[in-house]
Amino acid sequence: MGIKVCVSGADGSMGSLVVQNIIKDPDLEICGGITFESSPNLGKDIGKMVGLDECGVELVDNKDINEYLKQINPNVYVDFTTAQAVEENIKHVLDNSIDFVIGTTGLDDDFLDFMEKEASKRKLSGVIAPNMAIGVNVFFKMATILTKYLDGFDVEIIEAHHNRKRDAPSGTALKIAKMIAEEMNKDIDEIGKFGRKKGPEKRVPGEIGVHAIRAGDIVGDHTVLFAGSGERIELKHMAHSRQCFASGTIKAIKYVNKNKKKGKVFDMFDVLNLR
Repeated sequence: MGIKVCVSGADGSMGSLVVQNIIKDPDLEICGGITFESSPNLGKDIGKMVGLDECGVELVDNKDINEYLKQINPNVYVDFTTAQAVEENIKHVLDNSIDFVIGTTGLDDDFLDFMEKEASKRKLSGVIAPNMAIGVNVFFKMATILTKYLDGFDVEIIEAHHNRKRDAPSGTALKIAKMIAEEMNKDIDEIGKFGRKKGPEKRVPGEIGVHAIRAGDIVGDHTVLFAGSGERIELKHMAHSRQCFASGTIKAIKYVNKNKKKGKVFDMFDVLNLR
């Protein structure tokens, strides 16, 4: 029997693709799927819902999530919902001593601190990452390396996503900004410039600009621009489809299961051995 996985947000654009990848992977077994109470997909077989054969697992709402998790007893809980939903659902995941993978964006530092403390206290393992794509995490690494060697260069981060994305800037852009600021021994809350208003507003030396674009069906583009005197370097990652995020999520599920009950929250740098 494979690693038993429950996916919350299973009928969303990301969650459904993760479900599809789990069903196709011989090392994994989809044992549960959760959605919101008014979803038109409630009661549907998850396999058929994602365009595959029936798998005998029906989509349920999160009304009785605690009892549901007890019943299906997953090895790993995966969340691709909203920041508000994951904060509501995760307490039941913790109470049932289930390891976790969270790819939901828009999570604040208080929540991340809470999860680290709870994982440690309960001896659970989890991966929390704003972007599960393998390439984008190498992109993170390269951005910090360039920062080290481009002292004094202006740094601007530009991200573009589809017009349905709720949070701005993206969790990925925020993570890049935070990592670059840390490489500079600075606090992003002090040097971050999130967008620029109309009118006179001179750039402050040492600030990191972060800008968001929302248009069409853009899956996800991130550019880090390092600009010096007479030259610039642009480091760019483009997601052509959501499959890159799903592939990384599968790696994260397997990593958590291999490193279960460690009392630690990992990230994709751990999963991909990028430390």
